[in-house]
Amino acid sequence: MATAPWFVISPNALLSVVGLLRGPDRTVPTPAQDWRAATVDVVIPAYREAENIAHCLVSVARQTHQPHNIIVVDDGSNDGTASRAEQTAQRLGLKVTVIRRQASIGKTPTLKRQAREFDADVEFILDGDTFLESPDYIARCVEELYKGVGIASVCGRVLPMRLSDRRRLAETPEYAAVLGGKPYVDPKSSRTRLQLMWWGLTNIYRDCLYRYLQGFVFHGQMVFFGGITNPVGCAVAYRREYIKDLFDRYEPHFGDNLTNSEDIFIGFALINQGYRNAQLTDVTARSEEPLATHLPRQIALWSSSFLQSCYYFDALVRSPFKAFARLRRRWHERHGEHGEHIREMRKVAEPYRQAFGEEVTRRYGRPLGWIIFMSAIEKVGFPTALIVMPLLRMWEPLLITVLAESLLSLMVLVVISKGERWKAFGKSVLVTPLRYALILTEVVTIGRFASDLWITRNRKWRK
Repeated sequence: MATAPWFVISPNALLSVVGLLRGPDRTVPTPAQDWRAATVDVVIPAYREAENIAHCLVSVARQTHQPHNIIVVDDGSNDGTASRAEQTAQRLGLKVTVIRRQASIGKTPTLKRQAREFDADVEFILDGDTFLESPDYIARCVEELYKGVGIASVCGRVLPMRLSDRRRLAETPEYAAVLGGKPYVDPKSSRTRLQLMWWGLTNIYRDCLYRYLQGFVFHGQMVFFGGITNPVGCAVAYRREYIKDLFDRYEPHFGDNLTNSEDIFIGFALINQGYRNAQLTDVTARSEEPLATHLPRQIALWSSSFLQSCYYFDALVRSPFKAFARLRRRWHERHGEHGEHIREMRKVAEPYRQAFGEEVTRRYGRPLGWIIFMSAIEKVGFPTALIVMPLLRMWEPLLITVLAESLLSLMVLVVISKGERWKAFGKSVLVTPLRYALILTEVVTIGRFASDLWITRNRKWRK
């Protein structure tokens, strides 16, 4: 999900500041399509999610826009995930197809196979450890998805799953049907105090991170470019035909080995074709986060996937260096021989509309390529600077950098956290040491990526 180090002073952050002031684009796109007629398949990849799958399916049953198919793919679990899914579906009266795999092969093949084997208009991916808190989550995503042919994916706001969130869903009539008159006992509450402490710390950190990324960085990207760099992959709606075409295009070269995080690769691939990844802030999903002791590995997966995707889509990353070609193209479109014809075609417009195709990206780049380029600089430059300055005994610049970055991050989080600003302030201060420790681990990820490129030449990356 994260495409750059959290809370970094950069042009990327400045765009987000202006975005907050400017507000969202209000242009009505044309031509419009009736999203209510779209068929939706909900695909639920699940691996050892027996404790979460009931919450996941109950949240689907509560949706105002019901899917055509619900497919649970048990990826070789040994904890009864498939049986729990079938039992929950039966009590809810949901028609659910449960696919059992003998061994785990990963999430990417699930997305690919369901995009090919079913014919719905929308493939909605919902991870087994995630539930939709907003009853209109699917409806809003599909509605946004059909506002223009250039929109390929839509996700809502994703926040950490807490015990209180799970309990609130368990109090709904739908979950009561699953319980069958029995009292609700959350298996997550049986964790040891130490495990609950680590989980709580992760939730606080991730709550700050997600609010910052989704309420500030992604909001700025939506305002300026009409899309974000990649969707939040645990609860996202895709145009199925676009995802099918994507896998058909890349499978001969990559197979199932996309990168260490499939949603980042998919996001980049869609942008590379001229599509957009959109995000809504008025619907929410809750996803279970790992214990704090497992955070370094997950951060490493996200960061390495971002760097790997930058390598694969280097033409996209080099968009800033193609600015002159884009300006020359626009001049010819306005004043050249065919300028009048092009202007006539654009009377039927779509906000942020771009020409489709990889050739366009290679020749002219993409507007969002600027964000990816700056994020890549941040990803490598900031943690490296935090390591180099102490080695060179540059204590004063180090202190100024840390204080300025921490103060800016604190101010931004407080401003965007309407109604709970003091709580956001306290959380941000509490997790600052953890945040910097995780930023420093980026150096290891960068080193491994460099080794893969130039030493081992191992480029078959897979989660």
